[in-house]
Amino acid sequence: MKSMKWLDRSLQTPNGNTMSHGLKQVVILAGGKGTRLAKVREDIPKPMMPVAGKPLLEYQLDMCERQGVEKAILLVNHLKDSIIEYFGNQYKSLAIEYFVEEQPLGTVGGVKEVEEKLEGDFLVLYGDVMMEMDLGRLYQFHLDKKAEATLVVHPNDHPYDSDLVEVNQKDEVVRFLSKPHEDGLQYHNVVNAAAYVFNASLLSKLEKGVKADFGKDIFPKWVGDVKMFGYSTPEYLKDMGTPDRLDRVEGDVVSGKVARRSLVNKQKCIFLDRDGVLNFDTDLIDRPEDLQLYDWTAESLQRINKSDYLSVVTTNQSVVARGMVDEAGLAEIHKKMETDLGNQRAFVDAIYYCPHHPDRGFEGERPEYKIDCDCRKPKPGMIMKATERFNIDLRSSWMIGDSSRDIEAGKAAGVRTIALRTGHGAVSLNARPDFHFDNLADAVDFILENPFEEAYKKLLQAFKSSKATPFVVLVGGQSRSGKSSFVRDMMYRLVQDGLQTIRLPLDQWILPESQRKEVEDVRHTFQYDKLVNDIEAFIKGEMIQIPGYADHPERMAFGIQARWTGEPIIFVEGVPALLDERIAACGHWKVFMEADEEKRKTRFERFYDWKGKDEEKIQSLYETRKAGEYQLIQQGRTLADDIFTS
Repeated sequence: MKSMKWLDRSLQTPNGNTMSHGLKQVVILAGGKGTRLAKVREDIPKPMMPVAGKPLLEYQLDMCERQGVEKAILLVNHLKDSIIEYFGNQYKSLAIEYFVEEQPLGTVGGVKEVEEKLEGDFLVLYGDVMMEMDLGRLYQFHLDKKAEATLVVHPNDHPYDSDLVEVNQKDEVVRFLSKPHEDGLQYHNVVNAAAYVFNASLLSKLEKGVKADFGKDIFPKWVGDVKMFGYSTPEYLKDMGTPDRLDRVEGDVVSGKVARRSLVNKQKCIFLDRDGVLNFDTDLIDRPEDLQLYDWTAESLQRINKSDYLSVVTTNQSVVARGMVDEAGLAEIHKKMETDLGNQRAFVDAIYYCPHHPDRGFEGERPEYKIDCDCRKPKPGMIMKATERFNIDLRSSWMIGDSSRDIEAGKAAGVRTIALRTGHGAVSLNARPDFHFDNLADAVDFILENPFEEAYKKLLQAFKSSKATPFVVLVGGQSRSGKSSFVRDMMYRLVQDGLQTIRLPLDQWILPESQRKEVEDVRHTFQYDKLVNDIEAFIKGEMIQIPGYADHPERMAFGIQARWTGEPIIFVEGVPALLDERIAACGHWKVFMEADEEKRKTRFERFYDWKGKDEEKIQSLYETRKAGEYQLIQQGRTLADDIFTS
């Protein structure tokens, strides 16, 4: 796994903002014409383009001033007077000086011209980029790496037409890939974000009076000669050089997204296993061509990219320890994945992998990787490293995986967990996930859409207005209508509000297939009379024997004894929950769950495919149930207090 040391040695100001240590100077390239924005405003230079009521350049100066930068040097040229008149020689506590480029000198020449005004480390920003960064973290990275030059880099949704930076496992910059790219190029999605930390000693390497560009002309020459590193960040850095981009940036400022993405603030994250979640799990992938994404992967990641969540891959890759591929080869596999995603305008914010495997005895294994590490799932090491790096709020984050190792790692880290039915299918589980979904698309839909927020308000209202002890919630509906997801979400929210709950999942009363009668309907599929008696007894506080049911052929059924132990709320959830008046009489809030029939049918087909049924059997089962029990279950709507759609 990538070895990173991230120490936050920054100070906190009284209002909670971060002041960086040592980074006291900034040079801002503010001479751009903004030709493509002329149709919006042609009387001001690009850095003065108003965004939500104030110039873009002011956002940059404000960011620097809040975080302890003391001096700014603005390199100006086109329509310079509007900048000088607006800011003068002082912005709050930040002193401002100007250098007027009589002839445009690219991104390099102007910085060389102010060499004598700079000492030690300084920040370089491009005045046409909207950004909000934790400068303390950036500078600490620069110090920890003992860097002469640190380039801020990030993934974006159009790497195929961006200037790319290649970094190695030590974060050293080893190559530049300028656009246009050759056909068939596979790459890491690492894009030059146009923000740098330089040591002033580097300026002696620049030629005075020569027009040049850092990205195209200087950095490639520095590879191997200068201690140059790439600092990858998910923070907000966007060029707003076109009217469309200006509109999007302004929307992100107004919505608060720009500010929220700063690593000064806690971040939400969706942690993702790789094989079986993002791509088909063909078992021990050791060649790039063997990694094939699911059809829904790119679109799902697009949705995460546009949200307030980070996307971080945490993957066990024992292929390295087994000697099937080295870490450079694994990097090529990840290039394939990132290229395929990038071509579909999607990306992940970071990839963490564990190359270790504790078991020995494999032909060709590499002894140095055969260790009991702290990064291999089910241990949470990768999650915790990403948490430190990106200032992640684990309580607001998720882990999505297809195996018990993923769920256990998520539980150990304290995030909410989702098990998928793709890949290994989460068949064998040592820890119970918070939710099950068919695939990544369904899981992302649930996380981002937060579908039951209003339902929770109704639940609280019903609970608070009731004097019942316990307060019993009945949740019924057709098979695959979202009942379990609804109940688990309600239970989680209640715990956050300090209310304990207990759940009776009625599927535990389903008869094994060998004991069912030929009639395929809900009253014959369940141990129905026992189920009703057990619900009534449980609510009274009596001990009951829950029979147990295995929902997958590879799982074992086991019964347990249970009783209500004083929890204020009991959830009774399953198809029979609203089947007749006797059960309904037990409930104080009755919910019927439903879904669009096409969506429900798709869920039904995926579920029984996961169980190993062939397509003919699945279709027969669906039609039989729809003809035999659909209307019976649907009558539960008439007994419900509320109806919700999943």
